[in-house]
Amino acid sequence: MAVWHVRDFVSEDLEGVVRLDGESRTTGEPAVFRLSEVVAALQGRNPGVVAVADGHLVGAAAGRVDGDRAWVLRVALHPAWRNLGLGTALLSALEQRMRAAGAVLVAALLPEDETGSAALVHSGFRGRRGLTYYEKVQSVTAEGSAVLASLGATVPPAGLWERLAGMAEAKQLVERRLVLPLANPEAADEHGVEPPQAVVLFGPPGTGKSTFAQAVASRLGWPFVELFPSRIALEDGLANGLGRRFEEIAQLDHVLVFIDEVEEVAGTRNLADPVSVGVVNELLKSIVRFRDRDGRLLVCATNTVAALDPAFLRHGRFDYVLPVGPPDHEARTALWASYLARTGAEADTALLADASEGFTPADIKQAARTVAQAVFERTLDTGTRAHPTTEDFLRTISRTRPTVTTEMALEFADHTIRYGRT
Repeated sequence: MAVWHVRDFVSEDLEGVVRLDGESRTTGEPAVFRLSEVVAALQGRNPGVVAVADGHLVGAAAGRVDGDRAWVLRVALHPAWRNLGLGTALLSALEQRMRAAGAVLVAALLPEDETGSAALVHSGFRGRRGLTYYEKVQSVTAEGSAVLASLGATVPPAGLWERLAGMAEAKQLVERRLVLPLANPEAADEHGVEPPQAVVLFGPPGTGKSTFAQAVASRLGWPFVELFPSRIALEDGLANGLGRRFEEIAQLDHVLVFIDEVEEVAGTRNLADPVSVGVVNELLKSIVRFRDRDGRLLVCATNTVAALDPAFLRHGRFDYVLPVGPPDHEARTALWASYLARTGAEADTALLADASEGFTPADIKQAARTVAQAVFERTLDTGTRAHPTTEDFLRTISRTRPTVTTEMALEFADHTIRYGRT
């Protein structure tokens, strides 16, 4: 058998490397690093080496350097050149180049017994026991990507659900009714539970209904599409526009659709106003079509659930009608604690919670921002680092008008009994 020669990868080798990748596999498990990532790394001038024998490419190794850590993305060998020490030679050459690029730690991640496993052991790499590899894949077709772009979809940042402070009761209700069945559809099916497809969140303004919707999308890893009735009305006419948006959404496999202040398009129908009747009818038909497929969730939010058309809330259209009220004392304490933790400030959170009864999360956020601004200005004026006190917060709270009045709180309690469906 001819002797191999190891050299640096050049762009003309790319076709041969791709071919080798297909020939080299020894397990049926998918590679952790996709071929597209390998190609991108090589084209991006990351370290790569190839082995040539008699003018033919018989082996390749590719890596990627991220700061002081480097990853071995692929070791590929022609089947006829296995078990001859070629993999070890390729790894040695690749490691030299990654060390020269500043790598202190060189790591590899590949299925057990895949090509390169023995070479890694022979090259001094050691396996780490007790580790579990996690991955989360969101497959979106090219058509789906185009639809998401046209709808102005966003992908809420990961961890948004975990960062929701306070509101423990509402958070637990939303998590158990919405998140868990949608995140575990197989287990739900085993128990005869149908994952929700449409829900209404109601409560006073500023209580965090839209934040909950985005947090659910973040937890599920789904795109978030918000429909704005006023914008739709200007572009296409409200009834036609709603129908067209839902037709586009029907092309998507996974999506959370959010409509805020839904009473604007689903208020009690005025039979003397054909436009009002047409809009509500179109939305009702769209909801029925939306429910034809699993893996999607429509979240409608309203401050005035009593204003919604009775047909809109009927069973079979919405799985749940969930109250999201102002935070209780425990939730206000948690909200204040989260804001204090961000700045390292010290204050009596129990006193702040007592003083801010009736405050929504938005009210507490505004009061905290006001105190932060005042203390910031105090530092600049005096030249000495100032820190907020409990009195600073209490003074600001006393000057802040709560969003939820006593009358609104009583109305919310009544609506929870009359309309809530949990």
